[in-house]
Amino acid sequence: MKDNKPRFSIASKIIYGVLVVLILLMFWPASRAVLQQGLMKIGLFKPKVENASTPIDEHSSELADANEGVTLTDVDGKSIRTADLKGKVVFINFWATWCGPCVAEMPSIQKLISQIGQQDDIVFMLVEVEGDMDVAQEFLKKQKLDLPVFVPQSEIPTTWMSGAIPATVVLDKHGQRVFTHKGMADYSDPEFVDYLKKLASK
Repeated sequence: MKDNKPRFSIASKIIYGVLVVLILLMFWPASRAVLQQGLMKIGLFKPKVENASTPIDEHSSELADANEGVTLTDVDGKSIRTADLKGKVVFINFWATWCGPCVAEMPSIQKLISQIGQQDDIVFMLVEVEGDMDVAQEFLKKQKLDLPVFVPQSEIPTTWMSGAIPATVVLDKHGQRVFTHKGMADYSDPEFVDYLKKLASK
């Protein structure tokens, strides 16, 4: 007796699986972060580090403008100027609660901070670009993340963030921008951890 039950080919199963993933990505934003985190774990999205002693500017071969900077507000309402942080290496990440790639890379930033440990000459600043500290803190609490959050008090230089997030910059101890990355990245990558430590040792 013939079996009249429909049989799904391997190709049709693959297509079905892809459709399910696409639907999840469309209607469940959190799934995007999970997928992106998975891609980072297999070695994709590594931040490309520059020579730790060479200031950069993606628009010219000249040194990055030492006057670049921004004023931020911390969780206690205290104003902090990045220009006043000379003598320290400053890691600044621009993000928003609604940005999937931003959320996806946050665990790697928390891991980076843990790997760096207690170093007074390295500062981490995660800037919520919408400027709502209460919303940002509540969001991080729900995500079970303990990160140093700030909100902008002045205009953000376009060389730091040109409108798209996430965006990350690193300033050396002279206040020079030596690293710029647009888009998601795995900042817990050993090469990047070593990069920050080398900057701090100079």
